[in-house]
Amino acid sequence: MAATLKLKLDYDQLTNCMRCGFCLPACPTFRETGVEAESPRGRIALMKAVADGILKPDQAFEDQMNHCLACRACEPACPADVKYGQLIEQARDAVEDHTESHRWWIRAIRKTAFKGVFPHQSRMRLLGKALKLYQGTRLKQWTQRSGVMKLFPEHLQQMERILPDASEDGVVARIGAEHKAKGGAAVAKVGLFRGCIMDVLFTETNVNTVKLLGEAGFDVVIPDVQNCCGALHAHSGEADDARELARRNIRAFRAAGVDYIATNAGGCGALLVEYDHLLQGDPEWREAAAWFAERVVDVSELLVRKGRPLAFESKEPARFTYQDSCHLRNVMKSSGAPRTLMNRVAGAEFCEMKEADRCCGSAGIYNVTQPEMSGRILEHKMEHAEATKAEYILTSNPGCLLQMKLGIEKHGDPGRMAAVHVVDFLYERLKRD
Repeated sequence: MAATLKLKLDYDQLTNCMRCGFCLPACPTFRETGVEAESPRGRIALMKAVADGILKPDQAFEDQMNHCLACRACEPACPADVKYGQLIEQARDAVEDHTESHRWWIRAIRKTAFKGVFPHQSRMRLLGKALKLYQGTRLKQWTQRSGVMKLFPEHLQQMERILPDASEDGVVARIGAEHKAKGGAAVAKVGLFRGCIMDVLFTETNVNTVKLLGEAGFDVVIPDVQNCCGALHAHSGEADDARELARRNIRAFRAAGVDYIATNAGGCGALLVEYDHLLQGDPEWREAAAWFAERVVDVSELLVRKGRPLAFESKEPARFTYQDSCHLRNVMKSSGAPRTLMNRVAGAEFCEMKEADRCCGSAGIYNVTQPEMSGRILEHKMEHAEATKAEYILTSNPGCLLQMKLGIEKHGDPGRMAAVHVVDFLYERLKRD
């Protein structure tokens, strides 16, 4: 593993770290533990020690790499512009090349998810169909009443309870693949990145995204041959699979001839906008990856910067707050656009949450693989959310949205507060002539 780490780690980035410590207060795991190794500076020191042959990459090293949320809050705080997100992905990629430490069932689950399901849109739809069948029959009630769910860890039981209703069709089957702009000539042609989990668990959000873009003057196309962005793969050390998924997406959107690629999931967008880095070692795809990356824009940013102005109104008084998607804020550098749109909702009051820019503990599948730390971070987040006395917690990423739903279930009041994607909140309150 030491040899693999030395080969895959960007040594220039390791040496760019000045050990100044500006990253420490930005890091969620360091804030929770106060342990140096739980900080970006500490993890970089561990990586460098391995690369220099000073430290053996044992189980403790592997655990520390996996304990990072990869929220990348350290990057905006870093005066040396260290690309920590790239380093942690490289480290995990090296670790996953040596998976002897994984239990057999973990290896089986990873192989099924990363290779058998997520890369294939048809299989994701089958998964959605199975979930819909489970949720729509007495099977779900039986599993809960019979005690079968008690065989699973408590955090998985909680996640099962807050899963939204699944879809078996997806946005293309629901409304079609091509949509003309409303109100005259199109401002631009936009390709919607529909995602994999988004299109199964949040199909309505994808539908509403298309409708908002159309109202704002965009022609929208949804390439049907696109697939998973590869973010979960990249964050979990499956870099080769992430690259292959990137190539397929680039091919699909280039063929569509779009001006912009819109995403409504901060976690997906953060990898999409870095396809140029992901494929920088592939001469055949380097130029195409750069073409793709420079066109990726969050839907809120696209509506604010390029779209025709939209007006929103709330039929009844509402108080809402907003939880930043870490990757949308720290990687895609978009935190103002969602707030700009939300502040246009007449008759509703936006209340800024304390530390809204801090990670909620979702971090892809972190809330499943590291439930204890994720739960501690979520508890703090809900304290701040409750202090706003908001009726709605809005966010721009499916993982954050599920985490907020979980937080309301565990620490809030489901009868008074709801977690909603910002796109759904806005479309429901769109003022139509």
